[in-house]
Amino acid sequence: MGLGMIQQELLAVKTLGACRVASPMAAMLERRAPSLHYVEETDGVLFDSTLSAFQIRQAEGVDPPTFEPAGPRKKIFFDPSKTRAGIVTCGGLCPGLNDVIRGLTLTLNYGYGVRKVFGFCHGFRGFAAQHGHPVLELTPSFVSAINEKGGTVLGTSRGNQDPDEIVDCLERMSINILFVIGGDGTIRGAMKICETLAERGLKIAVVGIPKTIDNDIMYIDQSFGFQTAFSEATRSIRNAHAEAKASPNGVGLVKLMGRHSGFIACYASLAGNDANFVLIPEVPFQLDGPQGFLSSLRKRIMERHHAVVVVAEGAGQHLMEGSSSHDASGNAKLHEIGGFLKHRIQEYFKAEAIELNLKYIDPSYDIRSVPANAYDSVYSNRLARAAAHAAMSGRTEMVVGRWNSRFVHVPMPLTIRERYCVDPNGDLWMSVLESTGQSHQYC
Repeated sequence: MGLGMIQQELLAVKTLGACRVASPMAAMLERRAPSLHYVEETDGVLFDSTLSAFQIRQAEGVDPPTFEPAGPRKKIFFDPSKTRAGIVTCGGLCPGLNDVIRGLTLTLNYGYGVRKVFGFCHGFRGFAAQHGHPVLELTPSFVSAINEKGGTVLGTSRGNQDPDEIVDCLERMSINILFVIGGDGTIRGAMKICETLAERGLKIAVVGIPKTIDNDIMYIDQSFGFQTAFSEATRSIRNAHAEAKASPNGVGLVKLMGRHSGFIACYASLAGNDANFVLIPEVPFQLDGPQGFLSSLRKRIMERHHAVVVVAEGAGQHLMEGSSSHDASGNAKLHEIGGFLKHRIQEYFKAEAIELNLKYIDPSYDIRSVPANAYDSVYSNRLARAAAHAAMSGRTEMVVGRWNSRFVHVPMPLTIRERYCVDPNGDLWMSVLESTGQSHQYC
């Protein structure tokens, strides 16, 4: 679905009912109104900020579509003194997970007076009795320094669990709000939970904080942890460059994250300016032939005697044969492009009787597990606070994100309709091509 096709009804956020409880933050909001800290319920954040889009809507006689703004409300749905919240982290690791857990816990405790916040361990598995995972009570003292550590204090896992089992657990523990931190597979699981809650007529809010190190969730400006990830990836590219230059005809081959979207590969390459070739899933490339990648790499080696190749994990899947399976989250398991490219490059240069010194670097798990940098730590905290405000006001089946520099509420179904990808005809990819000098012909 293109940006211009979005209609207002797709941006509507579900609520559990009217907000009749005075928020503990109301006095502070009154003092600060009408600043950005005060959310006017009838206001909206424009979906498309361009003049041309506004003029098109104006010509059609309709208002431009808007997101619901995030932030604290004067009236809330849940009575904080009787509210119990749960937090779960799912999928792969990502910098900033502990920052989000900490931000949720502190905002609920100090901002609203919610004293019972629980952490479910190892993803959705933590709700099922047969797995026997403990439930942690999250207090301000427990979370005070977790942002200094990588990973997630709650643990994580991939794959969905029976939504009925999850809802049974929420009922047994009298949980009113569930915060789900994860990617598109996790959001799909959260939507099944919402469906089960609706079938049972239960007023339990489910609010997501989208987590994807690949930055590939639509309708949010940027996912938390992304800046840390590409900053760490930049170091790996710099090291690969040092290795390549130190040896005759040296090649540094760096495989980075990016199953379907090459944002980390693009940003990391632009940040360091050491990459000579960047290969991403959105741009299929030719390997053999006079205009292929291998021929271009040979030309670079003969002229400069070293090269750095950056490849996203989902690139070049069309070049490899074999049946594909799926992981626990339902994602297709990718063929190993890094090892494949390493073998083909070595084979090609051997056939050409050209000396080659190739170093292969895969820093993926090192990157995923580091603590968030200062930017992502702040961003994660602000997303967490926005999620807490949304949940307390009875919003559900939605995620928080940032759009056009404002924090907004995004319906879960909208975030999984399509994937955010690098535009092969856009400014980012053109910048990469200009920076690397790589040929347009094999891409």
